[in-house]
Amino acid sequence: MKEYFFYMDLSYDKCLGYYYGHYTSVQVIEDAGKTIRFPAERIRPFITSIGIRGRFRLILDDSNKFISLEKVT
Repeated sequence: MKEYFFYMDLSYDKCLGYYYGHYTSVQVIEDAGKTIRFPAERIRPFITSIGIRGRFRLILDDSNKFISLEKVT
């Protein structure tokens, strides 16, 4: 199992493209500097009236398949 931590800060307007499916993936840089890409649909539950702000933990299995994404702060 692999665990990655990253910070995300997207305005509400930028989130709309992800929410409505205009973008298929999200690319982030995790704390150690590795670039990670995952399906955009995974961030939908975290979109609020101000967008997305906070620190997240992404967990993947050994084959890099998605297990979970959770907000940690």
